Amino acid sequence: MQLNINGQSRNSNAGASTPLLWVLRDELNLTGTKFGCGIAACGACTVHVDGQAVRSCVVPASALVGQKITTIESLGSAEQLHPLQAAWIAEQVPQCGYCQSGMLMAAAALLAGNPNPSDADIDTAMTNLCRCGTYQRVRAAIHRAATALNKPAIKQGGVA
Repeated sequence: MQLNINGQSRNSNAGASTPLLWVLRDELNLTGTKFGCGIAACGACTVHVDGQAVRSCVVPASALVGQKITTIESLGSAEQLHPLQAAWIAEQVPQCGYCQSGMLMAAAALLAGNPNPSDADIDTAMTNLCRCGTYQRVRAAIHRAATALNKPAIKQGGVA
């Protein structure tokens, strides 16, 4: 099957019922997406499918042919962090870090659909579990990233 992952066409020989998580990790070596629970409860495996946050541990890869799949590997780069990644660092969100790729992907989907979320919006959208309990820092980081994303870009000549 052909999958569109991070803007590239990728081939998979996985069986029809193989969850996307295992295609990403085991077959395509995209290991930023983590296995947590295997029942879509924790969110460590969150990716985007056509811009929506999806728990990849329970979705068969074969059901996603023709859809745009985005993983943590394409959220930002070492040279140019996504505003969420920069906010995560500034707010010191990660402790153990295991759940963070899923948290970042869920937060990115939230901000793509709601550029200025309230605390209640964040609490509703962010259903990922974090054993370290950094939920207040996650909320602060999302607000920080929203502010950064909503700033007008400075054009050459200093005028926005």
